[in-house]
Amino acid sequence: MVFNTGAALLDAIVLAVVSRENEGTYGYKITQDVRRAIDVSESTLYPVLRRLQKDECLEVYDRQFDGRNRRYYKVTEKGMVQLNLYRVEWKKYSGKINEIFEGGVIE
Repeated sequence: MVFNTGAALLDAIVLAVVSRENEGTYGYKITQDVRRAIDVSESTLYPVLRRLQKDECLEVYDRQFDGRNRRYYKVTEKGMVQLNLYRVEWKKYSGKINEIFEGGVIE
């Protein structure tokens, strides 16, 4: 993709992906799901997950899988509030960009 992906957009995408699973989801699956929308490496996503956890938007827990622990991430109530804010802002932002691309005038 030729467009840069800023921190806020990454946060929004990660929160959206994690919010799909009521019981949370694990890091590798998050990476794979995010990659369907944007090209991003695991080394880029794990700091995003840690930041969202630090900001209390994600909670983290471990679950046994094939004899070892797998780290799961789940969206908190605060995370859902933030995700809803991102959704509103994205709708406004993308609408304005689409107007420009389609030749419309921004007021």
